[in-house]
Amino acid sequence: MGAADAVPGVSGGTIAFITGIYEELINTIKQFGPSALGAWRRGGLRGLYVHLNLAFLMPLLAGVAISLFSVAHLALWLMEAHPLLLQGFFFGLVAASGLVVGQAGERWKLAYLLPLTLGLLLAQLLPGMMPLVLMIGNEAMVVVVAGAIAISAMLLPGVSGSFLLLTMGLYGTIMGAIRSFDLGIIILFGMGCLLGLALSSRLLSWLLKRYHGATLQLLLGFIVGSLPVLWPWRELLRYQLGSEGQMIPLAYRYLLPSDYAVLTGESAQVAGVVSLMVFGALLVVLLNRRAVTHSSRSMTPSH
Repeated sequence: MGAADAVPGVSGGTIAFITGIYEELINTIKQFGPSALGAWRRGGLRGLYVHLNLAFLMPLLAGVAISLFSVAHLALWLMEAHPLLLQGFFFGLVAASGLVVGQAGERWKLAYLLPLTLGLLLAQLLPGMMPLVLMIGNEAMVVVVAGAIAISAMLLPGVSGSFLLLTMGLYGTIMGAIRSFDLGIIILFGMGCLLGLALSSRLLSWLLKRYHGATLQLLLGFIVGSLPVLWPWRELLRYQLGSEGQMIPLAYRYLLPSDYAVLTGESAQVAGVVSLMVFGALLVVLLNRRAVTHSSRSMTPSH
């Protein structure tokens, strides 16, 4: 999840979903709040440990943290050195995860067309709306709001918090702060993340409990709508410059590999990209099969 969240266009929520931990993650995050104080009063530290599901959350957060400071650096280097190959891998991974989400719900109904369409539209519209965050003016508040939006997006399969940061013009600032351990920016961003987690986890948990099938279709819409962002062969049509002179992409033209090679004069690396697309898709299938097998075993009563 940490490596995925570091790469613009990919969501850690997608990784959580295909590994079978998504709903447990959402419901665990929701437990952080006033109810935790009651659990602590009733059961002490042990009661708090159980209430917050720390046996699940602590190793997950440790993995994310380690990845952000290690594997994420490799992912960022690959994004600069071999962007087509990396995007091909994640395109295959996210496309296959859409199939996983599509199969996870109940039998498809015509009523699901509305949440599916809503997810598709939001996935397309959100990046274009992100530069509006910069109009807040106050730099500290911008970082807090950016943190709340990015972490909320990271909980949604298919919606990349890193990509939204990129469209805000803040991706380089936040990743640079993490690399250089700039405590001022990290604390402000962290405050926004806590606020975003508190709000979005409660909303998602409520939706999954009340409207499980429709919510899965909404998430499927987010995933399918995010696929164009990961298409390797594309041409940047429109962009704007951020406050620090960084390029913020606004619109792309999606190309066939042959057209990309003619336009750029570079190799489209078709064999490598397609191979990694297939590898990413197979990885999702294997991870999901393992998650389903583990889930069915854990639900089997012991005698």
